[in-house]
This record gives sequence, structure tokens and C-alpha cells, in this order.
Amino acid sequence: MNQAPASTLTAEEIRRRVQDLGEWFHNLNLGGVQTAPGHFLGDYPAVKWRQFKHALPADLRGKTVLDVGCNAGYYSIEMKRRGADRVVGIDNDEGYLAQARFAAQVCGCDIEFRNLSVYDVAALGERFDIVLFLGVLYHLRHPLLALDLLHEHVAGDLLVFQSMLRGSDEVDRVEGDYPFGETEIFERPGFPRLHFIEQRYSEDPTNWWIPNRACAEAMLRSAGFEILSRPEAEVYLCKRVEIPTGERLAVYPRRPRKSGRRRA
Repeated sequence: MNQAPASTLTAEEIRRRVQDLGEWFHNLNLGGVQTAPGHFLGDYPAVKWRQFKHALPADLRGKTVLDVGCNAGYYSIEMKRRGADRVVGIDNDEGYLAQARFAAQVCGCDIEFRNLSVYDVAALGERFDIVLFLGVLYHLRHPLLALDLLHEHVAGDLLVFQSMLRGSDEVDRVEGDYPFGETEIFERPGFPRLHFIEQRYSEDPTNWWIPNRACAEAMLRSAGFEILSRPEAEVYLCKRVEIPTGERLAVYPRRPRKSGRRRA
């Protein structure tokens, strides 16, 4: 495991630097200094991580990890602490990346952080053994496209997915097709449903689409990810699978065949 030299900064120096880097969304313990002690979700994301950390291998030696939407780097650091050979964190917010680089420095973790959005993952030019996609989907205007791009370009084996979920926790069995006159299914609580946020939710203008459980699972399958387990209410461990030729994709949509019927 490649480790960087641990920081020799004093607690007071760390505290000043944490303050200089602005408001933190990740609450990290940096040399005894908490970066977001008053977080509205509590000790976040540690409180979340404790609910599903058992589902990932404790020993990641020999593995590469991509952390998409890494924010201040909490999960990137945890992956490095488990011995991952290489960890890359990407985010398109330079403020978060500055926080992540400082946090990794203090923790003595050799992590590469790059300014890229999920829509730019092809620029990485490689696949990773594990891709973390945690707390990102509902912040995207084009969420299914993002999942398709992860499948197409960077997912090697395991995708660790997490999204805020709202609505019913029920999951109905969905048929392969329905006649045009079938409308009742759209009223069922367990039918896949993606809620659109036109303005704000939780005072956050970047919350765009929030799925119910059925929708999150359907989107993962549609993008080519087989769900292996659900270790926490919002977290899924998924295996990348090949999508059969001719299946529908958001990245490269195929023109539907003309059947002679009028399309709605």
C-alpha cells in the first residue's frame, strides 16, 4: 500500500486550515479536529458508512478504486485505509477537492483527486475494480445517462451505489411490456417512480431527481448492473454485467423499428 507521509501539522494549524477551506459537508476527524461537527445528519458520512462497511472487503490490497463525487474524500480515505493500491477521487467542485487533498495529506493517504464530473469519466481511460457512486444520483439532471457512462467506461467489477430514496419501499414485479391502455400500474406504490424536484428540496438546489426503491433498482438493472445485495436501506452492491446487443441504452439510443402503429 502506498502511503504518503503523515502530516506534522499541529491541531491548531489543522483547525485554521479547515476553517480557511470553507464549509465542509463531510465531517472528518483530522488530527482530532472535526471538520463539520454540527452536521444536520450527525456524524456524516461516518454514521452512514458504519451501516454498510461490513459489505466491502476489509483487505483491498491489489484493488483499484474510483470514488465518483468524492466531496471531501471521506470514502476515498476509507478505501485507502483498507489497503487499496490506487484510489482516484473525482468531483467537479474545486472547493471540495481542495478539502479532500488536505484531508488526505493530514491522514497520510496517497490519493489522486481530479476535477471531473460523472459525465466525463471516459477521460480517465481505465476501468476500476471498485467504483463508489454514493450520494450523487439525485444531484444529477441526467441520472440514467450517468449510470450508463459508469458501465460503459469505468466499472470493472463492483459498483457500490447509494442514493437518497423517497416514496414507497415496495417493489412490484414488473412485466416486460404493457398495452397502451394500461394505466393502473402507474398508481401502484411499488412501480418504479422518479420524483422530479423543480425548485429545491432540503434547501438544496442541486437535488433534481429522487427515486423510490423500485426505481433505483430498475435503473441499476437497466444500466447493466446486477444487484448482489442491499446492505443498507439506500445502498446497493452491484456487479457489472454485459448488456445484450440491442438492449435499450441512454448513452447510444437505437432508433425503434417501425411497426405500423402510431406511437404516443
